[in-house]
Amino acid sequence: MNTAQKLSIKEKIGFALGDGAANIAWRGVSTFLFIFYTDVFGLQPAAVGLLMLIARSSDGVSDLLMGVVGDRTRSRYGKFRPWILWTALPLGAILSLLFTAPDLSPTGKIVYAYTTYIIFTLVYTANNIPYGALMAVMTGDDKERTSLGSYRMVGAFGGGMLVQGALLFLVAHYGNISSDIQLRELDRARYEVVVSSPEEVPNVNIKTSDGIALFAWADSLALDPEHLGTKGKSFSMEAGISYTFVVSGEEGLQVGDIEIIDQKRGYSSAIYVLSVVLALSLLVTFFTTRERVQPLPTQKSSLLADLADLIKNRPWWILLLTGLIFQVYNSIKQGIVVIYFTHYLHNQLLAASYMVALMVASIAGAMATAWLAKRLGKKRLFVYAFVFSGLVNALLVFCGPGDALSIFVIGIVSEFGAAIFPTLFFAMLGDAADYSEYINGRRATGLVYSAGSFSTKFGGGVAGAIIGLVLAAFHYNGQDSSAIEGAVPGIIMLMSWIPALIALLGAVLMGIYPLNQDKMDAITLELNRRRQEAGTLSTAIK
Repeated sequence: MNTAQKLSIKEKIGFALGDGAANIAWRGVSTFLFIFYTDVFGLQPAAVGLLMLIARSSDGVSDLLMGVVGDRTRSRYGKFRPWILWTALPLGAILSLLFTAPDLSPTGKIVYAYTTYIIFTLVYTANNIPYGALMAVMTGDDKERTSLGSYRMVGAFGGGMLVQGALLFLVAHYGNISSDIQLRELDRARYEVVVSSPEEVPNVNIKTSDGIALFAWADSLALDPEHLGTKGKSFSMEAGISYTFVVSGEEGLQVGDIEIIDQKRGYSSAIYVLSVVLALSLLVTFFTTRERVQPLPTQKSSLLADLADLIKNRPWWILLLTGLIFQVYNSIKQGIVVIYFTHYLHNQLLAASYMVALMVASIAGAMATAWLAKRLGKKRLFVYAFVFSGLVNALLVFCGPGDALSIFVIGIVSEFGAAIFPTLFFAMLGDAADYSEYINGRRATGLVYSAGSFSTKFGGGVAGAIIGLVLAAFHYNGQDSSAIEGAVPGIIMLMSWIPALIALLGAVLMGIYPLNQDKMDAITLELNRRRQEAGTLSTAIK
């Protein structure tokens, strides 16, 4: 079979759905788990950051083992496809448990968080390492692989759009609670709102259905009459206790316009729904894809030889560090968005619209990557994307709470460049596998992708630790409104110039990557010649 054959649109779309599913899990965790742990589950930000760093540190071993296992899997479905089938339901189940908040002691909560998070990383590894390696064995044509990478990233960003766009609205739908609300008009577009609940709700968010009115604590106005308030408040409700707000800025307000959301129940129910979508998408990927590129018949299985080849693979080492850097960059931006919109712009649902807008920009960036890479080469495009996205993102430091339009524009433009990183990265890991086969005469696709995947996952852990440490330095507490206000400078830093500095570091590193397009064209031609000769020899022997 010609390993350089073109792939059908159906197969590319089927493959793309697998990363759509993975990103329901990945972006769901990277975007919402931090605020779920701090604001809903009640963990301290430093503890959450340490948890993410420790759990992701173990990925180095698990990813490596999964790559070795994948390379040595033998089934009628191939080496890597079976793992997509075997992990579809477990991944959906553990994602659901991750966003479940049982009523435990402080120590019990830490134990539960560590246990579910580590199991999640293991199951995600068992799914995502084979999925990533599958990309390199579906076709032997590096340009076709770049095209497949664009489809993959469209799927990934589509899954991200689903979870980031829909989850907060699902939280509002499933978390809406029945409570006693009393509303008294003080004057035109100004009201006193008193709320209470017959049961304790550890973390609620109150706002109007249109999200326009400003909420201020009544007792705070006694101290500062000029205080305008914010578009909603997050707080914990005790059973039978009344909470009084002065609400302004919306005319004709009625009791039915006041929304009180139980974020604990809302997050859990929303994730349960999305977990079902995740599992079904992975099953579609399994049934619509095929493996075509196989190691040469003369290659003997040797883990030591595979590891030795990997250690000598300079392009792979540079990609490993680059993947770590771009994942830290992207994960900090994703992990701080909901906190930024909730506590700086005071409009949590606006974060959903922002993330959907970013996903649209990401899809555009992914679709443009193959075209741009043909004209600039993958290496040069990677460097340009780092510099462009980072510098644009730094402009967010100049935006205030009322500059929503500017925030959207800057975020969208920056995200277009950021979308190029993963699209190129996973295609270039296939190039690194080709390079190893070209130099050493051996191919270990799963091992190459496993170590590369570790860098991106560990990058998420590093990003979580950075977010946790910065917020802890500013004494952030998601269940204490005064502590939240004091942490706003740290939130702005994490949203703007901290990730920008990381992006510029990535540009410097990618500048020393040795595989340009001319080199890859020569490698592809030579490998296709070897595979054709091996196929002819195998046929002659039979």
